[in-house]
Amino acid sequence: MSSNPQYLSGNEIRNIFLDFFAQRNHQILPSASLVPEDPTVLLTIAGMLPFKPIFLGQRTPEFKRATTSQKCIRTNDIENVGRTKRHHTFFEMLGNFSFGDYFKEQAIAWGWEISTQVFGFSPQNLVVSVFEDDDEAFGIWRDQIGVPVARIKRLGEDDNFWVSGPTGPCGPCSEIYYDFHPERGDENIDLEDDSRFIEFYNLVFMQYNRDASGNLTPLQNKNIDTGMGLERMAQILQKVPNNYETDLIFPIIQTAAQIAGIDYYKSDDKTKVSLKVIGDHVRSVVHMIADEIRASNVGRGYVLRRLIRRVVRHGRLIGISGEFTTQVAETAIALSESAYPNVRQREAAIKAELQREESNFLRTLDRGEKLLEEIIQEVKQQGNTQISGESAFTLYDTYGFPLELTQEVAEENNLTVDEAGFDAEMQKQVERAKAAHETIDLTVQGSLDKLAEHIQVTEFLGYTQSAATAKVEAILVEGVSQEEAEVGTQVQIILDKTPFYGESGGQIGDRGYISGDGIVVWVEDVKKESDFFVHFGRIERGTLRVGDNVTAQIDPACRRRAQANHTATHLLQAALKKIVDDDISQAGSLVSFDRLRFDFNCPRALTAEEVQQIEEQVNTWIAEAHAANVEVLPLAEAKARGAVAMFGEKYGEEVRVIDFPSVSMELCGGTHVSNTAEIGVFKIISEAGVASGVRRIEAVSGPAILDYLNLRDKVVKDLSDRFKVKPEELPDRITSLQSELRNSQKELETLKVQLAIAKSDSLLQTAQTVGDYKIIVAQLEDVDPESLKTAAERLLQKIGNGAVVLGSVPEVGKVSIVAAFSSEVNKKGLQAGKFVGAIAKICGGGGGGRPNLAQAGGRDASKLPEALQQAESELKSALG
Repeated sequence: MSSNPQYLSGNEIRNIFLDFFAQRNHQILPSASLVPEDPTVLLTIAGMLPFKPIFLGQRTPEFKRATTSQKCIRTNDIENVGRTKRHHTFFEMLGNFSFGDYFKEQAIAWGWEISTQVFGFSPQNLVVSVFEDDDEAFGIWRDQIGVPVARIKRLGEDDNFWVSGPTGPCGPCSEIYYDFHPERGDENIDLEDDSRFIEFYNLVFMQYNRDASGNLTPLQNKNIDTGMGLERMAQILQKVPNNYETDLIFPIIQTAAQIAGIDYYKSDDKTKVSLKVIGDHVRSVVHMIADEIRASNVGRGYVLRRLIRRVVRHGRLIGISGEFTTQVAETAIALSESAYPNVRQREAAIKAELQREESNFLRTLDRGEKLLEEIIQEVKQQGNTQISGESAFTLYDTYGFPLELTQEVAEENNLTVDEAGFDAEMQKQVERAKAAHETIDLTVQGSLDKLAEHIQVTEFLGYTQSAATAKVEAILVEGVSQEEAEVGTQVQIILDKTPFYGESGGQIGDRGYISGDGIVVWVEDVKKESDFFVHFGRIERGTLRVGDNVTAQIDPACRRRAQANHTATHLLQAALKKIVDDDISQAGSLVSFDRLRFDFNCPRALTAEEVQQIEEQVNTWIAEAHAANVEVLPLAEAKARGAVAMFGEKYGEEVRVIDFPSVSMELCGGTHVSNTAEIGVFKIISEAGVASGVRRIEAVSGPAILDYLNLRDKVVKDLSDRFKVKPEELPDRITSLQSELRNSQKELETLKVQLAIAKSDSLLQTAQTVGDYKIIVAQLEDVDPESLKTAAERLLQKIGNGAVVLGSVPEVGKVSIVAAFSSEVNKKGLQAGKFVGAIAKICGGGGGGRPNLAQAGGRDASKLPEALQQAESELKSALG
């Protein structure tokens, strides 16, 4: 190529890079999923992340050299997206990697060659940086490549020492910058000046591993990890002012602009920011959903939901009133499908998820935006500059309005949000919801960490044995290691081997007994903690000591129930895939002795017919008596055979496969029946939604069916006796009673209203004249809120031009206040909503409504007279 860089499309840049290194014996590998194997990060944030186990020496590489175009997502600086030239949430990182093969000299030489000879950059347009202590890299750039010393800059650890995360591989790096204005000379070069420089190629010399304490240790082999930002290269080679106007993103922006009926180039800066946010975020959400991430309120699912909601809101800001995300997603899919075919393969799932999330959020926006607008007006009227944490939390908790969105809107109105106050409210909610049954786990885990150096992990025998002889390795009492424990003590016991299944994979732990010479321990639960099986129980007889030889015996009846329910969940998932949608995937499960629970990703409720078909299909498979085939296979082979893995679950190199041929094949470590016939029968109890896009089926199977039927039979018999009817007549009898109750309630409501009107009519003679207005402020005894409102409206109608404020205590600890204002009163600046809300605060409450009619509540009935007196005083002052 000539030294004058020519226009290249994003796809051409990607292919040229990969081909360059393929010609130099690098294996081209496909992009890894955005869901990383590395548990220390939520999403794939760097091109090297898939190779982290290789860099750490935990995995042997298949190739000494590799090259990739890796899709990445980072949201740590999301507020800069659209506001700067180059910040993104989604980006592609082109990289070449050496695993113990070549190092600095060759990496630098190839980096310079592809930049100058392949992409055609003039050396006069390039500046390089090195880590301040890396004299070796400095010397290679100066002596072998020939870069002038003035154009080699030494930078500190913040800029030129690369880390993949809090822990993991790291090392010094060297970066290549493009200089848009070399005519400005080499003196006082400031690489932070992004109007002149853009860093486009980062060469990381992977030499160390950083542990959780921050210590650096040399890696087994010196490795090379490089990253060339595709979007940045496109900006340079396509000669556009920012990454957003490259052919990788701009078509999405144009689609959004067309939907909004605007011209990007004629738009103001604020509109351009919104268009850029849409262009960037749509790429992110398309690839996230393509990689099977589902929107939720936790983890990466929350990241996805947040990005979708930002797209929707910025669409509103540029004038898009309806749903539009699937249209811009189609453009993003078309742009990406040649490099990432899975986006087209998952097109239906992508558009369905976007449509569902957008539709739900538009409803949230309508409700939340109105309340937020009121909050902002109130804050400004009070002369404040900050929205309280309590208000922000109400928006979040009641209306699903994310804190980030509240902060964005606040910033647009030159306000801030009390984030510390929000966090405090959130913590209160967390503490209220905290489940007490998990409190022991931390102390147990802490003791296990100390014991781990002295005892071996537990050998699990439960797949083939229901009883086993074992040795007591450790005894914990209230989480503290003890040498012995006496009768009556609640203990946690660790054995060298056990037939007890430890709670994992959704299946609860076994029950049973540990016995020995004069010793009996009832085991009520077993949990698996860091490869140790912790038996929770109570010593029923004798004294248990560390080192005792004992017999561990599970309760076979409980095991049979768990096995039946666990296999039933596998059959249930297979039936869901067959009858409802093959894309359905597990989102969680519970396998206990008396029931099973299965959560799955599905955008809609199942029909009654589908539930019946699923139940019938599972029972058909049970009756067909399919034998189980259990194998331990390499993970890749298991997936190749079609085994279903739970999304997001981490698996080892070898996995256990539970296969009921022609029915179900899953990766699973749980216990199962050897033949589906052992389940007996399967019954669905309920199907319901538990979160956006997540449904839940609860069911029973096997011996638990009898418990379920006995309970139902007892309830039916009890109802039949009470209503003096036969069981088959119960539905008609209950329907009749419901009808009678509704009619009685209607009659009662009518009487309440009539009583309130009768009481209120007597108040007409108490009306006071204030200037040109009449006002009535009074308390009515024992009137419910709805009747109170009717009375206030009737009184206002009778007095004409004026104001009515009524209060009542309909029940203990509850205050109701209503304000009804005429239009002339509104013109005096009084609004019923704000007026009654302020008055209700005296009673420890609040509320609001329309300018002419509003209702509020409170808790302190003793303050109602004071509140009504205050209302009368304010009305006289404002209207007199």
